[in-house]
Amino acid sequence: MLGIAVLVLALGVAGGTPAARASAVSPVPASGVGGSEATSASPSGGAPDYVSQVRADFTPQNRAYSRTRVGLAFLSPFYDILAGLLLLATGLSARMRDVACARFRNIYGRTLAYLAQFLLASFVLELPLSFYGGFALEHRYGLSTQSFGAWFGDQGKDVAVNLFFFGVTGLLALAYLVIRKSPTRWWLWLALGSIPVIAGGTLIEPLVIDPLYNKFRPLQDQELRAKILTLAARAGIPGRNVYEVDKSRQTKKYNAYVNGFGPSQRIVLWDTTLEGMKEDEILAVMAHEMGHYVLRHIWKGIAFFSLLSFALFYCSGLIARWATARFGARWGFRETHDLASLPLLGVTITLLSFLAMPLINGFSRTVEHEADVFGLEVTHLNDAAARAFIKQNKSDPEPSGFVKVFEYSHPPMIERIRFAIRYRPWMEGKPNRVFKPGS
Repeated sequence: MLGIAVLVLALGVAGGTPAARASAVSPVPASGVGGSEATSASPSGGAPDYVSQVRADFTPQNRAYSRTRVGLAFLSPFYDILAGLLLLATGLSARMRDVACARFRNIYGRTLAYLAQFLLASFVLELPLSFYGGFALEHRYGLSTQSFGAWFGDQGKDVAVNLFFFGVTGLLALAYLVIRKSPTRWWLWLALGSIPVIAGGTLIEPLVIDPLYNKFRPLQDQELRAKILTLAARAGIPGRNVYEVDKSRQTKKYNAYVNGFGPSQRIVLWDTTLEGMKEDEILAVMAHEMGHYVLRHIWKGIAFFSLLSFALFYCSGLIARWATARFGARWGFRETHDLASLPLLGVTITLLSFLAMPLINGFSRTVEHEADVFGLEVTHLNDAAARAFIKQNKSDPEPSGFVKVFEYSHPPMIERIRFAIRYRPWMEGKPNRVFKPGS
């Protein structure tokens, strides 16, 4: 259980909610800077030449924004590692532990008090990078609609959510108790404990966490709702709630997603998507999201990240044990079960998570491609899907292999567009790959 907490804290407690999503989120933005709708005709006068249009729309301004985003994505984990090492090397983590232990006698109170200080210190240390990447850069390129006060308020909510999710609930205290009781096998028990935490986080995120940041309501366009539900019936999905969310309060980007499972599962459309996309494009996007549901990507994601946690915790345990023996006395603790070791665990998980990004993104690109296949097979809206890809994503359409492996959770745009245009098995008398009507 600590592993999930540390994973979230290490990857930037001020930058996200604690619930673990089932699919990876690309650090490359989902919407573009400027650009026009791809409608240019091909040289032969046939279908629009979307690939050429995308390349033309990838202006120097778009390129600069995309490169900055990629640079920040590479910089962020190492910035977090330096912040964690600073807390250790200065003795600040040990002093925060001493303050917590002086005021509370039980492990729950001490852990909660230490975590509150740790979150505050991490927030302050990471604020410069968070501000630049989350506020200044977005405003510089005209992609954000959020005031500084509203943005800062969301960062404060992140801290509060992490404090409640890992401190008030007792997850962190329980994790440190496990480390104390099983100093050599704690990684195994925490990895096992992470499974219900991942599943529980996925369940409650749509119901509890997401509404803290935005307002959700059932899709108001009844005609579009009816078409989406008809599409869902064709895809073999029982009547599900389709929501719209007021993301226009924060951004001009487009997006849609599916999250949760069971009673919390829902398909969500950003209001910017409703405003900026045509109906057939929205239906193509919805078919993609339905593919995630039908193909059980939520459950596959839970299984994938649960299995990955075993490797992360095992390696983290080895590194933390070595670092504690080598530097612990200098940092103010001699055992991993000491509360002051939390920044060390955060550093190890951050480093290991970064090294695992090719595997994580490879899994994500695989399920995203499967959802693309499903969406095309259930709708046959190839042209609309290509147009939707262009509107949803203005990151580098043809990144280097290194950037793709480390930073792209979705296939690059030109790959998706080419596939959307060319994939038509129903016209060639071939069977579908993933969509099986009536199954």
